[in-house]
Amino acid sequence: MAAGFPLETIVLDPAAPANLPRQIYGQLRALIEGRSLPSGSTLPSTRLLAKDLGLGRNTVIAAYDQLALEGYLRMRKCAPPLVVDLPARAVRTGMPPTAPAGRISERGQIMLSQPHHSGRPGHLALHPGMPDALNFPFNTWSKLLTRRAKHAGHDLFGVYHVTGYPALREAIARYLAASRGVACNPEQIVITNGAQSAFDLLARIFIDPGDSVWMEEPGYYGASAAFLSAGAKLMPLVVNDDGWQLDPPTTRPRLAFVTPSCHHPLGLTMAMEQRLTLLRLAEDGNFWVIEDDYDSEYRFQGQPIPALQGIGGANRVVYVGTFAKMLFPAMRLGFMVVPEAIRDGLAAALSTTGQFAPLLTQAALADFINDGHLTRHLRRMRRLYAARRGHFMEVFDRYLGEWMRLRRTETGIQLVGLFHRNIDDRPLAAAAAARGVNVSALSMQYRHGRPRRGLVMGFAAVDERATLNAIERLRAVFKESS
Repeated sequence: MAAGFPLETIVLDPAAPANLPRQIYGQLRALIEGRSLPSGSTLPSTRLLAKDLGLGRNTVIAAYDQLALEGYLRMRKCAPPLVVDLPARAVRTGMPPTAPAGRISERGQIMLSQPHHSGRPGHLALHPGMPDALNFPFNTWSKLLTRRAKHAGHDLFGVYHVTGYPALREAIARYLAASRGVACNPEQIVITNGAQSAFDLLARIFIDPGDSVWMEEPGYYGASAAFLSAGAKLMPLVVNDDGWQLDPPTTRPRLAFVTPSCHHPLGLTMAMEQRLTLLRLAEDGNFWVIEDDYDSEYRFQGQPIPALQGIGGANRVVYVGTFAKMLFPAMRLGFMVVPEAIRDGLAAALSTTGQFAPLLTQAALADFINDGHLTRHLRRMRRLYAARRGHFMEVFDRYLGEWMRLRRTETGIQLVGLFHRNIDDRPLAAAAAARGVNVSALSMQYRHGRPRRGLVMGFAAVDERATLNAIERLRAVFKESS
């Protein structure tokens, strides 16, 4: 045995998950990194160490070879292995353990500081904007995926069709024309990895640092985070019970962001007068409009309102949609309808950012739409969500009316409860999350001035019994905080 070799520290366990060569490698590496085996020291030969450990020689050879491959040992012919002289690891004192290794960019700091809301598996009760994924026809979906995987040509397995699979773009164009009144051809459709991916890409394309963005207030924090991260300055486009306050902004924006079919989070629908005013302001001020149409398929009185893009804004409006609410969020597929003026360069932009979506999933979704499954699924879910909405409003009034007033709007799969008293909604939302109830604080949606306080609550993801149970737990939170 090599002089000074700490054989007693090598402890092997045949029942451990790691095999014996891996155990020897790991323990020797730790000894070298901890300087228990200092640089320049020698290890026993593979034959001698195998004998002392009672192992086959090949087991030790495998461990030594891995250490040599990673640069910890230098293997020498007719001589024992030598521990390599490694640079000492930098040790910093007086720094918190979470201090970053280097400077974070201003853009990075902005991105890290943005508000966000995400759920946990199994905690779906009252999750804002969450559809019922368990009622999605996964048997049909798996058959479509399997068929495409078995019979697909080479065009689904390479980096092709960067702006979107042609059959899906055609299917979306037909669907939007029939259901949303969107005026476009398939070449204007761009498939993205969800709506947030579209906002990030559009922010990069449209915004220079210091540009102004006219952003709904309250408004969707995911979109405002993308704009702020691109260096934008946000100007509030106030939305209240009277709708969108479209007084001409004092500074001309580079773009405006709106959710006219179902305002996020208040659920209002933009009146035609306000839609036409916004388009006129965009034309006069020469700025773009991003129309986020995230869940207008679920309207519970009357017909869906035609999209802003289809009433004269085709050259000025970028329409953004998503399948997260129609189908399920983890599909991660969304789309944009872009004006022809910016269409041609988007393939390069998507290639630069890597935000193009998997073609196999796109092809299966095209089949899902073209075979009529999307229409049938939406028809069934509208009926289901309408019943759940009615039940939610009934039990809300019974159990939570003492603390909140519910805004009864006709579109979308979430509703807002406004507090009767001005209490902080964020700690209350956190307390609800601790009880497995996933609500969102309304104040998160504000960037300017004094926010309204309340909770954003979804009613679509779970059945009536689970909804009642969640509201009872939320009532207990209110009682504890009173």
